[in-house]
Amino acid sequence: MPPDRKLTLEELGRPDAQTHLHGPKRPIVVMLDDVRSRHNVGSIFRTADAFGVSEVVLCGFTPQPPHREIEKSALGATRSVPWRHEPDAAVAIRMYKAKGYRTVAVEQTVQAIPLGELPPAGDPPLVLVFGNELTGVSDAVVSACDAAVVIPQFGHKHSLNVSVCAGVVLWWAIGGPQTR
Repeated sequence: MPPDRKLTLEELGRPDAQTHLHGPKRPIVVMLDDVRSRHNVGSIFRTADAFGVSEVVLCGFTPQPPHREIEKSALGATRSVPWRHEPDAAVAIRMYKAKGYRTVAVEQTVQAIPLGELPPAGDPPLVLVFGNELTGVSDAVVSACDAAVVIPQFGHKHSLNVSVCAGVVLWWAIGGPQTR
């Protein structure tokens, strides 16, 4: 067997930003509740692009594109993923629930289910809410959501960077092990 090698850009078959922006999407909305770091916002845009989410909703004081610090980690994903701003995440959650979305806070709560018990996104479509780097998803948003999910962790910190957390949860939400 020949040695392994990296794929070329041509072999990867990546669509351009406009094609991806208007192409088919997964039934997942990523909502950021007062995420403060522009680098985290950019990284989450890049992850949202990779997993084909339908929309990113930036709530409260979450920084918005265009900004060089967002673009530094987004690498253009702010132009390939639909996004918008909502002033209040709890109000936005109620709006999505009225449209038939299942709303899930990604947070360590009393009733949070382990990520492995979260059914993949489908029908109904799914809103995943990720919170502030210090205080997490606000109490008002946790209360407004249908459920909460937690990534089981075994270290001392019991904490992941919000952009890393988004990657783990989105991988699971698109079908996790079934995507191989």
